[in-house]
Amino acid sequence: MEYINDLIRRKDRLLPENEAMMLLENGEYGVLSMVLPDEDAYGIPINYVWDKQRSIYFHCAPEGRKLRILNGCNRVSFCVVGHTRVISNQFSTEYESIVISGTMICQLEEAEKR
Repeated sequence: MEYINDLIRRKDRLLPENEAMMLLENGEYGVLSMVLPDEDAYGIPINYVWDKQRSIYFHCAPEGRKLRILNGCNRVSFCVVGHTRVISNQFSTEYESIVISGTMICQLEEAEKR
């Protein structure tokens, strides 16, 4: 998995790569976002497992909206949010997050599923 942040506007707020990878490793869940042309965007909280290399695995039902969307377009975004702290007197929030873009593969061999 490549740590690329070329398009981030506030580079002063980036997590160092090792902290971003720790967030991905220790996160409880993330939000998987998908979209098909001429349809609404769809984001859903989902549990995951990261193989600490280049794959993130998601468990899901064998049918449903998510798989229908992925059959039409398998490009996704996945966001994990870690610790947050509201700073009410500044109308702001401190938080840590990692956003990953990639391609979803829905048909895995039985051995890889396990």
